[in-house]
Amino acid sequence: MPPWRLSVAPMLDWTDSNCRQFHRLLSRHALLYTEMVTSAALVRGGARHLLTFSPAEHPVALQLGGSDPAELAQAARMGAEEGYDEINLNVGCPSDRVQSGCFGAVLMKTPDLVGECLSAMRAATTTEITVKCRIGVDDQDPEEALPAFLDAARAAGIRRVTVHARKAWLQGLSPKENREVPPLDYELVARMLAAYPDLSISVNGGIATLEQAQALLARGFDGVMIGRAAYHQPADILGAADAAIWGDERAPADPVEVAQKAEAIIANHLERGGRLIGATRHLLGLFAGQPGARAWRRALSEMPNGTLGDYRALVAGLTERRAA
Repeated sequence: MPPWRLSVAPMLDWTDSNCRQFHRLLSRHALLYTEMVTSAALVRGGARHLLTFSPAEHPVALQLGGSDPAELAQAARMGAEEGYDEINLNVGCPSDRVQSGCFGAVLMKTPDLVGECLSAMRAATTTEITVKCRIGVDDQDPEEALPAFLDAARAAGIRRVTVHARKAWLQGLSPKENREVPPLDYELVARMLAAYPDLSISVNGGIATLEQAQALLARGFDGVMIGRAAYHQPADILGAADAAIWGDERAPADPVEVAQKAEAIIANHLERGGRLIGATRHLLGLFAGQPGARAWRRALSEMPNGTLGDYRALVAGLTERRAA
């Protein structure tokens, strides 16, 4: 089964390389996405360092934001040269910054432009190009907006789409509210499965458990993308996903062993000049729902200026308590 059967959503300020490396310790198969990187930063800003990732993250997808076809083509080429397994165009983010740059969810209003962008990206590289969208924005009728968008994507040669099953309100709601307030419409997205049998359609939005993801896959969705739940309860979702989604018979990753293996990722982060909390913040939810989870979170939170030795001592304490 392909890696996009279950993926971790691109999340600004969250799914950086450290986060993705931690997630890979939990799941061998899930598709991991970068934070959104703007084509302008790469092409005009010279920020190619934003594309750096560890080979351990594969399969990993780069998400781009932008609305200039030529610029996106160049950015996609750069991503392909770095070795990403997929290049994804963001047509779902509703933040003010994204709107002011005329990309993200606002592009739902201009499907023809999106088609031009996707066509240019496909012409620039043989790496697969995909797109992530909403079901509509503002006063658009999703019954019309989503098919129009999928028509444009398909005409551009796109074969895989992820749909956040909520409308985005570009005025009046914050990005956080846009993830929670507009009602979910899985039924509309499900109807697209029959209307576009040649497209692989994954669904995103409001998916909080692995069981919910399995139920959506059983309904016929080609893939499920999970965001904050995978971040906050990574062991419950990613740690169990390989067996539940891909039938992998190997034992699921043990959170204590993950905490031990994470030391190498943290050490690398510190060697590059980062602060301890810049890496360990992604591990706060590692023991969510388990005894000692609160103490683990508190200990990590109280060592923002700590050392690798502090982290090593914390994990050693976990190992000793397990052995006792």
